[in-house]
Amino acid sequence: MPMMTATMIAPALRPSVPSRFRRGRARPTVEALLEEISGLTAERQRLREDDADGARLERNRVKLVRAQWELSHALIERYLPSLA
Repeated sequence: MPMMTATMIAPALRPSVPSRFRRGRARPTVEALLEEISGLTAERQRLREDDADGARLERNRVKLVRAQWELSHALIERYLPSLA
C-alpha cells in the first residue's frame, strides 16, 4: 500500500457542498436578507394557518434556510472581512 501524503487526502477532507448552498455572484445586504427572512416567516405562518400541503411548506422551508444561510455569510463578510 502506498504511503498517503497530505495532497492525497486533502480533497477528501473538504466536504461536498450542495449546489443550493453555494454562494452566487449577487450578494444581498444583511438588511435585504433580514427583510426576505421576515417575509418568508410570515408566508410560512400563513401556510400553516391555511393547512398547506407538505410540499408547499417544504419549499418555503428550503427558501427560509437558504436565506438564513446567506445571512450568516453576509454577517461574516461584514464583521470579519479578513476571514471571508
